[in-house]
Amino acid sequence: MTSPGLRNGLSARWAGLSLATRFAAAAGVVLVLATLAIGAVVTARLEEAVVRNSANATALYMDSVIAPISQQLAESPDLSPGARRALHEIFASTPLGERVVSFKFWSGDGTVIWAENDAIVGRTFGLTDDLRRAWGGEVVASFDDLSEEESSAEAALGLPLLEIYSPIREVWSGRVIAVAEFYEVAPELADDLAAARAGAWGAVAATTLLLGSILYVIVLGGSRTIEAQRRALDQRLEDLRDLSVRNQELRLRVQAAAARAAEQADRTMRGIGADLHDGPAQHLAYAALRLDALRERMGREAEDDLTRISGAVSEAMAEVRALSRGLQRPDIADQPLAAIVEGAVEAHETRTGHAVEVRVTGTERPGLPPAVRVCVFRFVQEGLGNASRHAGGTGLEVEMTASPTRLDLAVRDRGPGLPGQSRKGGMGLAGLRDRVESLGGTFVARTRPDSGTEIAMTLETGGPAWT
Repeated sequence: MTSPGLRNGLSARWAGLSLATRFAAAAGVVLVLATLAIGAVVTARLEEAVVRNSANATALYMDSVIAPISQQLAESPDLSPGARRALHEIFASTPLGERVVSFKFWSGDGTVIWAENDAIVGRTFGLTDDLRRAWGGEVVASFDDLSEEESSAEAALGLPLLEIYSPIREVWSGRVIAVAEFYEVAPELADDLAAARAGAWGAVAATTLLLGSILYVIVLGGSRTIEAQRRALDQRLEDLRDLSVRNQELRLRVQAAAARAAEQADRTMRGIGADLHDGPAQHLAYAALRLDALRERMGREAEDDLTRISGAVSEAMAEVRALSRGLQRPDIADQPLAAIVEGAVEAHETRTGHAVEVRVTGTERPGLPPAVRVCVFRFVQEGLGNASRHAGGTGLEVEMTASPTRLDLAVRDRGPGLPGQSRKGGMGLAGLRDRVESLGGTFVARTRPDSGTEIAMTLETGGPAWT
């Protein structure tokens, strides 16, 4: 048994061969086996035909010579002394005797009636397959096959012998009355058989070689075409890989630029908020103080106007401060995501009095950029603000699941859901969508199946954009 390492090595080597080489190896094995099988069958048929034709010719000649002598076997199981003497003279003093080195007569039970070798006359050897076929009326022959016990004397001669079983028939009825077995010295037959074998094997080998060569040429052409197409496809695949790498680099650059833009926008809004707080808000506060002092010096008729003006200034100052607080984000650059979410929720509960259920699980990837933390803060802040305005603050939920490669955040409520014409969200949701997608994430705003609204974001934080 081969080891797994050897099998794997052979498999790898086989897979590394070209299609034409693999076909040549496989077809070579198949054609060699086919050549051996076809050659064996064709050679056997040729030998059988040559031996049969030679045997029929010899049997016809022998029948014309010995049939008159052997007719007495129809009446008696033995030959008369005169018939025996005639047979001896035929095989001793005629050219036939030079070709036939041994002769026997067989009875129906496998007993030798007469033979040149007196030692086996009267012995019973049993019916062989050839002898049965001869008793069936068929001329049976074999060449150089003297393995039976009754052929031991002939085999000892060491000559190329054609063994023939020829049925002897009664003249007037055609009934087989005996079987004559004779052994003909046939050196010419041996040469003919050798030539027939060589011709048959040569023809089969040449045919299979020609067929294999034609098929190999066809497969070689197809293999070269396939190899050329494979190289072209490999080149195109390499070009596509390079293009994909460049696209990935461009996407990461765009994503990084968008994150920097979001960070810059946050810094700009913080500056605007600070300017609003430190500039117009202070001027409005000073105007409110001066209005109070002015009310004390002016008469009753101007008090109502001053009260209205003071109220308008107070409202303007409140709005400016609210805008300032909304534009300024808390210090979250170094806070974990869980603390950012909880801080945004606490600020919303304090401002609105609406309870919020918070679920935070998992561990965030270390080293996330500030743009991600700002996005999480604004997402929770805007989502809860919308839920309090449009859902009355009922059933507020914030759920975040963090891992080193992914961040999922959702804000839900139990309100009436998104109106049909506002499925894509208003300006606030559009801003959140832009913020999330600028970081390469996905944003969804939908009506929940069991009533209420859900906004959800997903960020893939495990890619090269965050390294």
